Amino acid sequence: MALFAVFQTTFLFALLSLRTYQSEVLAERLLLTPESLKISINSTCQCLHLQWTVHNFPYHQELKMLFQIQITRIETSNVTWVRNYTTAVKWNQVLHWSWESELPLECATHFVRIRSRVDDARFPELSFWSIWSSWEEVSVQNSLGQDTLLVFPKDKLVEEGSNVTLCAISQSNQNSISCYLEGEQIHGGQLNPYVSTFHLKNVPFIRERGTNIFCKGKQNNIKGIVLFVSKVLEEPKDFSCETQDAKTLSCTWDPGSDTGLAWSKQPSQSYTLFELFSGKKKLCEHKKCCNWEITQDSQEMYNFTLVAENYLRKRSVNILFNLTHRVHPKPPFSVNFENVSATSAIMTWKVHSIRNHPTLLCQVELHGEGKMVQHNVSVKVNGEYHFSKLEPDTEYVTQVRCADANHFWKWSEWTVQNFITSEAAPSEAPDVWRKVKSEPGIRTVTLFWKPLSKLHANGKILFYNVVIENLDEPSRLKFLSVPAPASGIQLTLDWCSYQIHVTANNSIGTSPASVIVISGDPGNEEAEEERINGTEDGFSMSWKPQTADLTGYVVEWCDHPQDSLCDVQWKNIGPNTTSTVIRSDVFRPGVRYNFRIYRISTKKVAYLLEKKTGYSQELAPSDNPQVAVSNLTSHSFTLNWNNYPTESQPGFIRGYHVYLKSKAMQCHQGFEKAVLSDDSVCCKYKVDNPEQKTFIVENLQPESFYEFFVTPYTSVGEGPNGTFTKVTTPDEYSHMLISIIVPMIVCVLVIGIVCYLKSQWIKENCYPDIPDPYKSSILSLIKSKENPHLTIMNVNDCIPDAIEVMNKPEVTKIQLLGTRRSLTETELTKPAYLYLLSTENNYSGPGPCICFENFTYNQAASDCSSCGHVPVPQEVSPGQLGLLTSPENLLKAIEKNYMNSLGEIPAGEASLNYVSQLASPMSGDKDGLPTNPPVPAHCSEYKMQMAIPLCLASPPPSENSSLSSVSLLNQGEHCH
Repeated sequence: MALFAVFQTTFLFALLSLRTYQSEVLAERLLLTPESLKISINSTCQCLHLQWTVHNFPYHQELKMLFQIQITRIETSNVTWVRNYTTAVKWNQVLHWSWESELPLECATHFVRIRSRVDDARFPELSFWSIWSSWEEVSVQNSLGQDTLLVFPKDKLVEEGSNVTLCAISQSNQNSISCYLEGEQIHGGQLNPYVSTFHLKNVPFIRERGTNIFCKGKQNNIKGIVLFVSKVLEEPKDFSCETQDAKTLSCTWDPGSDTGLAWSKQPSQSYTLFELFSGKKKLCEHKKCCNWEITQDSQEMYNFTLVAENYLRKRSVNILFNLTHRVHPKPPFSVNFENVSATSAIMTWKVHSIRNHPTLLCQVELHGEGKMVQHNVSVKVNGEYHFSKLEPDTEYVTQVRCADANHFWKWSEWTVQNFITSEAAPSEAPDVWRKVKSEPGIRTVTLFWKPLSKLHANGKILFYNVVIENLDEPSRLKFLSVPAPASGIQLTLDWCSYQIHVTANNSIGTSPASVIVISGDPGNEEAEEERINGTEDGFSMSWKPQTADLTGYVVEWCDHPQDSLCDVQWKNIGPNTTSTVIRSDVFRPGVRYNFRIYRISTKKVAYLLEKKTGYSQELAPSDNPQVAVSNLTSHSFTLNWNNYPTESQPGFIRGYHVYLKSKAMQCHQGFEKAVLSDDSVCCKYKVDNPEQKTFIVENLQPESFYEFFVTPYTSVGEGPNGTFTKVTTPDEYSHMLISIIVPMIVCVLVIGIVCYLKSQWIKENCYPDIPDPYKSSILSLIKSKENPHLTIMNVNDCIPDAIEVMNKPEVTKIQLLGTRRSLTETELTKPAYLYLLSTENNYSGPGPCICFENFTYNQAASDCSSCGHVPVPQEVSPGQLGLLTSPENLLKAIEKNYMNSLGEIPAGEASLNYVSQLASPMSGDKDGLPTNPPVPAHCSEYKMQMAIPLCLASPPPSENSSLSSVSLLNQGEHCH
């Protein structure tokens, strides 16, 4: 036993040793290290694709293995990413794995290595890591070219809301690279001296054409890329499947937003339909629907999965249903109507057959005259329904739809069809009213009627029959036919009573008659007018009830009272109602509407009961009156606006406001201060009586300036702002002056008119024509005893003995001759007379001669009124007196002066006075005669008279000079 025990122990020890050796050998053999690692680059998705193999697989078994992958950038010591990858590995299998880099692969050199271990429960002793594979370098910077600035990634496609890292590579060592997203600068960091990185978070969708990014270096070189941002793929909504004929399933859904980007050549999302029970799959051709063919087997349950997929992601939705519960019938067809009359019709239709579903429930609707009637009918193949109680000549709309009667899912689409019932005779009499205009001997009656409603017309009204019956002579009837669509007729009637019947006619028959009576007694056409207030709902009015002889009331008005043609409207009201509300869509604010209320007697006669007037909405006056000023005094004036119409205003005129302005701005009694819209202050007076259209402005100041303005007001407000009119009060006494001056002016005008009419008489008596000297009768006034037969004097026959010379000492002969100025223009002195001695030898002194001045020949010296002989001073001897010139020259001067008197010599050149020896001294010449004149001697004979022009007079002689025959008086001396 001991030997056996020893042997057993030895054997177990040897076996254990053998097992241990075998495990070590197996572990060494099963050191499954990844080999043949190869790396490829996909720049489009910025991915690294790895592939490798695992050698030393025992017994060709499949093992579950875990691989650990390390990825570094720039340097192998800088491990930036570690990922574990588990998969089932077969003998001699090539493994694949992809990694998407957040940083564009062009921006840095990447290094990759891998190790593995067995992750299989069957071989727990093998669950230890293998050694790392050698580092594999991945670099694409060497193939970038010689551009001084590069930006990556190019044409990258991401979803909306993603985070994106981009980089800018510069061939030169520069740290000042700026990048911009749609014009806005983005900030980043430095990966190395040549590479700058920028991180974008939550990238938005801007446009389908992509988002623009550009970078700018220190040398102003610019490079850019386009980042394509796609909308996020949505899960399909409202996914549903149904059948119309149990042969084809139609599945529909709402795809949501389209994720396709045409510029990046990314297609829209695609949809795939997968049925779980049958295992069939179908790629759908449309984005919103897909058809699935139903096989002839007995499958009733379906489980569909709809998968939506685009370049970036997938989404799916599932539905499970019973086919018999998803029947959606096709619309009914072949809808027809039979036995259509005025009040009934029969409707028939057909339905599409459905496999294994013979019974359908159909719904029929009838629409007409604003009403809808609905009926349900069970149908297998053909359907039918009978409509009754229809309206004549009415168009009806019918529609029918069907659904599965056993398992209701959806109604089919409506099938719509119309039909029209036949006509019938009108069922109601027309609503008739009249308007009577009385004239001497005749009445003009205008009949109005409202068209029958379609409900009562029962067809198209063709004409109206009007029968006029004379109640005083019943045998007299008159028939009139008025074609439709006329709504009235005008009749001319005498003062007899008439009964008028109006009926409407269509192609089938005649309506009941509407009767109205025009009485021969006009009755009371006057009634007191009452004001009413309208509202948005219309005009509310009431009237006194009438108990006897009454069948109802009628309210009459015009829809457009401001138009020349009144659109007459009326409303019939029952006998038991004494109030109503008149509504109309045409009532407008600011328009006055007049209402007349009539009572209708049992004999169909209308009698005026009351009048109402009002506005649906009052407005402020639209214009102001034209104001005239009268009775203007120094303390008051009167304003008058009698021509202002109040009926056409947009509201009831409640009164007037009179505004008054003045410099003093003192408001008298009755006025109150008011502030106008322009902030000016004035006085305001309120006239409460709308009928008062005159106003006296009193207590004014004379010779003061005032301004006034008159505006009406309603319950809403006053009229528009107008222009003030200016008026000035006169002086306090100006009216007295006017009362004096006006009569004087009238008198002067009367006298002037009389004088004008009597001008010939006044001329003959006040200023007659100058007589002809040859026809003068002046000599007839002097009666001479020696020669009673005197004739007109002739200058050549006269021998003058005295000459009167008119001169002015201040004016010399040269001045008179040079200027030819009239003597009346200068101050004349008293006339100086020149004495002429008698031609007889025995003359010893002044003779008894008398001077006579002939005014007929005195043209220039009319101011000289003195005439007479002046005694010669004693200092002058008679021998020294004489003519200044010879007798021949004197006669020539006289003839010249005579010719000048006829107009040949201008006035002022000379002045002549003819002095007669027979004239007596003038008693009125006080200045020309001395106080004690000498007694004149008797003139023995009539001497020849003559005249000397002033221009012939010589200046006074000096002391050394002498005159033999002529002596001139000194300046200032007078004739004595």
